This record gives sequence, C-alpha cells and structure tokens, in this order.
Amino acid sequence: MPRYTPEQLAMRNASVWTDVQLILAPIQFIVFLTGVAVTAVYAVNSDLFSFYWVSLAILFKTFLFGLLLVTGAYFEKQIFDKWIYGKEFLWEDVGSTVAAVFHLLYFVMAYMGFSEDVLIWEAFLAYFTYVVNALQYLVRIILEKLNERRMKADGVV
Repeated sequence: MPRYTPEQLAMRNASVWTDVQLILAPIQFIVFLTGVAVTAVYAVNSDLFSFYWVSLAILFKTFLFGLLLVTGAYFEKQIFDKWIYGKEFLWEDVGSTVAAVFHLLYFVMAYMGFSEDVLIWEAFLAYFTYVVNALQYLVRIILEKLNERRMKADGVV
C-alpha cells in the first residue's frame, strides 16, 4: 500500500523534516536503551542508585518522543497538508498518541504519589508502547523503500 505519490516522494526526500527525523530517531533509540537498562537494573537492585535516575531516563525519553511527534507533524503538514491523523499516517499517529499517553502517564502517576514499584512497571509499559510504535514505523519505512525502488525501476520516479 504505497503512501507517496511521485511528487510527494520527491518532497519527502527533499524535506528538512526527513533529515530531522533521521537524526532524532536513533538518538531516541539510544535514550530508550539507556532508560530500559537503568529501569531494569533498578528493578533488580534498588541499592545501586537512586530512583531519580529512572525518572530522569524516562523524562529524557519522553522529551525526545515529544520532539519527534512535533517534527513528524511538521513533516506530515509539509508533505500531506495535514498536521496529524491524515490517512497516510493514521495508524502510526494513533500508535504515537498511545505511546505519548503512556510516557506522560508515568509523570502523572509520580505526581499522584504512586509507589516506585508501580512506577517501574509503568515505565516499562511506556517503553513497550514505544517499541510497538517504532516497529510500526520501521515496517512502513521498509514497505515504502520497496515501493520507491519499484517506482524507480518502472521509471515513474
């Protein structure tokens, strides 16, 4: 199911927002890996360091997730003329919204005074929603790259 017309494909390849996403996504992945590691180590042995580091890790992850969400909206507006929830990116945007809710829920729960044990599981849940959402994007990227190659082979692009 191709998402881009030849004109949109050219705009995508020329867009600054494509470059921004290509820079931020791997940084977010590294922050994700660090956050999961910090959270897992703390869950196994809370004597090694303070819970502060778990919260700081998910704070950075949430910030980067939000930054990618906003820059992705600019990308969608530039290419598809819709800020978010356009038909071309509907399910990725829904997945991003769900992941954003679970990332932010961590801080709501912390503010409400939930225990560290509950917050640890909420952090893992937020990280899990990110993984599902990231896999969703990777599948679409692979499909679009295959479609782009097909279009080039057919002389459309």
